[in-house]
Amino acid sequence: MITLGIDCGTQSLKTVALDGDSGKIIASASKSYSLVEGLPVGHLEQDPAIWWDALEETVLKVLTGLGPRKAEIVGIGVSGQQHGFVPLDTHHQVIRPAKLWCDTSTTAQCDEIRAKLGGRDQTIALAGNDILPGFTAPKILWLKQNEPANFAKLAHVALPHDFLNLRLTGTLRMEFGDASGTALLDVHTRQWSEEVCAAIDENLMAKLPPVGSSTEPAGKLLPTLSAAWGLSPDVVVSAGGGDNMMAAIGTGNIRPGSVTASLGTSGTIFACASQPVTDPQGEIAAFCDSADHWMPLLCTMNVTVATEAFRKLFDWDHDRMDQEISSVPPGADDLLFLPYLQGERTPNLPDGCGVLHGMNRSNLTPAHMARAAMEGVTLGMAYGLRRMEALGLKISEIRLTGGGSNSPVWRQMLADIFGHPVVTMQCAEGAALGAAIQALAAASPSASLAELCARCAPVAEESCLIPNSSFDYRALLEKHEALCRRLFS
Repeated sequence: MITLGIDCGTQSLKTVALDGDSGKIIASASKSYSLVEGLPVGHLEQDPAIWWDALEETVLKVLTGLGPRKAEIVGIGVSGQQHGFVPLDTHHQVIRPAKLWCDTSTTAQCDEIRAKLGGRDQTIALAGNDILPGFTAPKILWLKQNEPANFAKLAHVALPHDFLNLRLTGTLRMEFGDASGTALLDVHTRQWSEEVCAAIDENLMAKLPPVGSSTEPAGKLLPTLSAAWGLSPDVVVSAGGGDNMMAAIGTGNIRPGSVTASLGTSGTIFACASQPVTDPQGEIAAFCDSADHWMPLLCTMNVTVATEAFRKLFDWDHDRMDQEISSVPPGADDLLFLPYLQGERTPNLPDGCGVLHGMNRSNLTPAHMARAAMEGVTLGMAYGLRRMEALGLKISEIRLTGGGSNSPVWRQMLADIFGHPVVTMQCAEGAALGAAIQALAAASPSASLAELCARCAPVAEESCLIPNSSFDYRALLEKHEALCRRLFS
């Protein structure tokens, strides 16, 4: 059996083909795309049509690569960038471009919703999460207040992966995992929160799709698509999920105690829990996962977006960047970088900016700045990891995924700053692999998700790195946090 895993990200869409018997990726294709240009600072949007075009293009490339083996395809799974607001009319047509997870233009709407619900503490008590600019809920209120004509057309609220599932199956629904990232779902009951919805609009509940188990398929592939792609009419489309939820499956993080760190445009650390884990401070998201468990999650908005900015500034390839960073001692000779190039979620600084602090004649070099950038984004994630541990999370090792995990220098830095062993996966596809594994589970119910993860998402045991630096990164983290408080509080 073969399944397709589709990962719709912020910068590109990727499709992979997974051989369920061998557990190997046997074909893949990707397509890059861009954001809507010319928007004010803080506004980040994409036209959902480019996601669908990229999906069709990459699927056809993968099918061509499979040749006659495409007849073995039994399922499709979709992973999507979380939180994006895709507004649909009564005919399921897109009304306007989607506001993305990294859009920070909704600070005023967050404050308004939170105030209507009785403040942050009451908001978290109601649904498990605070209302933050990255989430979907304030984007809906933004549309109501800023584009009333478009809001009047709004009949259905969708997330990116729901939109693609709709185009694949003709059915619009949400599963627990991605739905929990809207801030509209009560994560305790896994039902839409009437109170949160009413704080946005009295008719919002009627515009939300049915929400259900992540183990229930979204439906069958539409006959028009199965015919056009030369696939069986029985191909099933699994529930899919948010990219972090799918990356959890793609790293075998489906049992309580597991921890994954994803180093992409943004940075996330997430665990699997048998019950909701709510943070009274609202810094750790109390999400559901896509295996019908819960997933406490830290998200920072600036990881490879920051490291890549410095790499491109100095016109280095990735190997050269690793070499330059290795030439500088830990702590970058007191050069410290706050990496908030596009605001930040944790800590909640939607108007934050990047800061290089401690510059002097000896550390004002490209290598020092590159090291400070990599340390800065890692310290930002370590702040959230420490918060997760304070909430009771127990960590034995951290599984790495995302583009940043390809750097040997960065992997060791992660172990040193996090203070825990880190390990990579034999397959680095992460969310796309997770989507393909979920599709395999939907197409072959006799096999458990745990069995499929063990076969298709094994750890690369030889990759394990343990903390081995004598440098006091805890002190640097405290300095990092103190500087952030002084500048932005």
